[in-house]
Amino acid sequence: MDDTELYREQILRHAGPVVTGRFLGYRASYTREVKVGQPLLIAVFVTATIAQLLGTLLVALLRTGGTGGARRKFKELKKGPEYLVTPVRLRDDLGQTYEVEMHGQLPQSALHRGDLVQVRTVLQKDPDLPAKLQQVLNLETLQPYTPRIPTMWSHLGPGLLIQAVLGLSVATAVAAAWIA
Repeated sequence: MDDTELYREQILRHAGPVVTGRFLGYRASYTREVKVGQPLLIAVFVTATIAQLLGTLLVALLRTGGTGGARRKFKELKKGPEYLVTPVRLRDDLGQTYEVEMHGQLPQSALHRGDLVQVRTVLQKDPDLPAKLQQVLNLETLQPYTPRIPTMWSHLGPGLLIQAVLGLSVATAVAAAWIA
């Protein structure tokens, strides 16, 4: 056994809702995929398809020659957006080192090595993963930061969501007329 194994630093996880300490730095980042709820995705995709078909029919009637915009396939939409996961290390006043996961990104100037910070964390569903950083307060600058990750709604995009609302409106109107 060599000296590095005898004096290996213990990294603590699941430290509690608030950890105050010195920022030691970021570890190597990697990506993780946001899960997309399939029933909701199917509903949005089908109603958007109705609106797109009506738009194509309208364009054909007006003979403007438009072919419509490029449409993403269902398979592409089913694969959720990826977000950046960066392990962050902190050391408290007692010398204990903590590791939390930051999902998303912060500005480059937000944290510098040695800054006194206070991080608010939440436990993740997987108990093997470190706590997730919700917000970091840089106590040197008194600036709060919240990392942002893409959501299912930002992944679908405003164009598809508007088409889905129009398609749902048309489908509801047709169903109401058919029932009456």
